Amino acid sequence: MADTETIRQQVQSRAPFSTWLGVVFLFVLFGAIVLAVIGPAPRGNNYEQSRAEKRVEKLKALNESNAKQLSTYGWIDKNKGSVHLPIDRAIELTIADLSAKKPAVAYPIATPEPQATGGTGAATPAAAAPAAHPPASPPKAGSENRGQPAAAANPPGTQPAPTPAPPSPAGAAPASPLSPTPVPKAL
Repeated sequence: MADTETIRQQVQSRAPFSTWLGVVFLFVLFGAIVLAVIGPAPRGNNYEQSRAEKRVEKLKALNESNAKQLSTYGWIDKNKGSVHLPIDRAIELTIADLSAKKPAVAYPIATPEPQATGGTGAATPAAAAPAAHPPASPPKAGSENRGQPAAAANPPGTQPAPTPAPPSPAGAAPASPLSPTPVPKAL
């Protein structure tokens, strides 16, 4: 019985001072090893500087290759017969090619005729006649609704999108400064 009591006391007793001293000594030894390895290493942050120098070298090489391609003759694709030539020669050839062509007349873009809106109560024949188109069929599977019922596309309680304003009468001023103005034809 006495043996079990002494074993229990040894297990429950505090660690001796020498154990704590050994742990502290191991930490100090680890610190000394770290200082010995890292200490003599050169200090300084030249990583960004070396990256910047590499970028400058790459840019210089790219500029040199571009300048060489813009100032020399060479093949782009020999099978197709396409070449690159100096930019000055390309400009000369383009100017000679364009000066040999006769200039063509640039006509203005045709704008649609404005339709008179019914301000006097008279309706135009197109507006008076009912639409000859058949009623709209249900949406196809590939449409925006993706096969859903019409209520999914137009949920109740939402307002329809505004429609563009009808064109102004023939004598009225343009609605906005960005509207197209007719350009007279060149002779």
